[in-house]
Amino acid sequence: MNITDIESHALMILQFLSIYLLLFVVMLILRAGKIYKSRELFFSSVMMTLQLILAGMILTYLFQNPHPLFCLAYLILMISLATRRILAKAPALPKPFLFRVALVFIAAALFVSAYFILIVARENLFNPQYLIPITGMLTGNAMTGFNIALKTLHDQLKTNADQISCMTMLGVHPKKILHPFINNALETALIPTINSMVSMGIIILPGMLTGQILAGALPNTAILYQVSITIAICVTVALSVYLGLHLGQYTLYGRNLQIRL
Repeated sequence: MNITDIESHALMILQFLSIYLLLFVVMLILRAGKIYKSRELFFSSVMMTLQLILAGMILTYLFQNPHPLFCLAYLILMISLATRRILAKAPALPKPFLFRVALVFIAAALFVSAYFILIVARENLFNPQYLIPITGMLTGNAMTGFNIALKTLHDQLKTNADQISCMTMLGVHPKKILHPFINNALETALIPTINSMVSMGIIILPGMLTGQILAGALPNTAILYQVSITIAICVTVALSVYLGLHLGQYTLYGRNLQIRL
């Protein structure tokens, strides 16, 4: 590397670091609103940067050494962390319920990822340039959907505990009682995904589309990939949350047909 390359690289790093100056705007807003989260904001931005740098180093190695075992190891780590975050956000729900949620989440994310890579992209399943980012986007959005759904379901069950108890005493089957709560949780979980689909294109240029355009891809090609991944995300969220909630509901009551609140 010659002096010119070193200077160019140093300039690029300085330009990148300038984005952090914008965080002071957020800190000023927090201070004005007497919201004492500046330290948390700083810590979060540092953690985000370090994790992304580490991920970049690992992905660079994976792309240069595209071995299936390396891809599987990264995939297992990524899905494990996402699953752990889902379960950590809903500790009050029964463990058998969360176990089924975890299984469905993993199965749905892997199924849609494999379909996208093999059928839509027509690439090798273990091509890290497709497997890692595609699965990452799908699991990330499904994780968010599950977090929203589980919180909504838990809050509804607690808020309507008296009504549920009365219906149980009247002999209404738990499945019939839980049905509207599960449907509402599913609907709530899908709101962010559907809203992003409605506003996408004219109002919002999504991250994947923007990244490909900045990297030099033709807008039409980038748009085809963006539409494909957006539909895949919607399917992953809907499929995983729907199956997770409907399969998990059977663990919310026992043989005595009493709902565990």
